[in-house]
Amino acid sequence: MRVLRDAWDHLLTGSSWTGDGGMLELLGQQLLLTVTALLLALVVGLPVALGLGHLGRGGFLAVNVSNVGRAVPTFALLAVLVTLDWPGTDSFGPYGRAGVATLLALTLFALPPIITNGYVAVREVPDEVNEAATGMGMTGAQRFWRVELPLATPLVASGVRLALVQVWATATIAALVAGPGLGRVITDGFYRSQYGQGIAGAVVVAAVALLLELLAAGVQRLAAPGRRDRVATVSTGLHPVG
Repeated sequence: MRVLRDAWDHLLTGSSWTGDGGMLELLGQQLLLTVTALLLALVVGLPVALGLGHLGRGGFLAVNVSNVGRAVPTFALLAVLVTLDWPGTDSFGPYGRAGVATLLALTLFALPPIITNGYVAVREVPDEVNEAATGMGMTGAQRFWRVELPLATPLVASGVRLALVQVWATATIAALVAGPGLGRVITDGFYRSQYGQGIAGAVVVAAVALLLELLAAGVQRLAAPGRRDRVATVSTGLHPVG
């Protein structure tokens, strides 16, 4: 109980949040890491997944390769990256020491749900809808943009949402290689036997993860209503291409 009381006191102490190394600064650093890694994973993985899903080729290999990435511990990958000559442990702009290594590790960690969901989302578009679009004279590109992508959006958004929360929670490992983020609060607390501080940092990470999950769920709901409704909407909107 004393540890929990210490954690509560740490959370309520203003100096814990402000100044250099305060939790507000570290929270901002972790958000920056998370958003950057997620954007990099989207830029790299989403076009590949959607393209393979549209072509119907190479998806098995891509999905399985990305799934292999789930089995590789992110911390082990980060530890290997910081020992290499490149990216090494040099600082990288606002990402601090070992910033590039952390970004690469988190980006690779975000790829599996994005690639898997993107590929499966396009492949699961009903055949009759694609056949109707083709019968109305749509080219492959037109079918992708006007039929497949709108129908795939809910599952794609689900993968992005999953990757966002996973990357946020995993970004705490950056502190283990002197990187930025709230992981420093946790590691410093346990290293100095100030367990209340460590638990306070973990509570903040969990609370922000919950907020990100709720925010992403709200955005997903707004951007991607029910699949059945979208199938009906897209099917209704199909018309011959002149």
